[in-house]
Amino acid sequence: MKKLTLVRHAKSSWDDPELSDFDRPLNKRGQRDLPLMAERLVEYGLQPDLLLSSSALRALTTAEQVAQALNYPQERIIDEPELYHVRLETLINLLQGQSDHYRHLMIVGHNPTLELTGHYLTGERILKFPTSGVMHIALSITSWEELAEACGTLELLDYPKLHQE
Repeated sequence: MKKLTLVRHAKSSWDDPELSDFDRPLNKRGQRDLPLMAERLVEYGLQPDLLLSSSALRALTTAEQVAQALNYPQERIIDEPELYHVRLETLINLLQGQSDHYRHLMIVGHNPTLELTGHYLTGERILKFPTSGVMHIALSITSWEELAEACGTLELLDYPKLHQE
């Protein structure tokens, strides 16, 4: 059995119109929500064997804070340029190519691909996967090569607004 945790980057800023989409930093809400969600990852015990992140600034910032909360070595974060604007099929191929040495993968990336991936793997329609959202999927596979449509069960869907009063 393999596990996959999908983390959508924290909310990013659109304040500087000169910045490319790739270089946008987190905004105040993202900076507020991210530590709380990272702490919940710790509480849920979602400790990955491998953490892959999009190269976009907002995703890498998210991955670094998540890694810090989980005591995952930041130098072991795989900065994967392919995860920026990745298509579902490409992400599935990337996952299928991972070493079976890894039991639990964590991906920090972007919508709509993460939302589509959750739906593809579980068959469950994810109506909204907001920024700083976490989706954890148990996969009924023994090898990453076996990753296929509907091979997973959604075990957790969490995001900041679920915890606001």
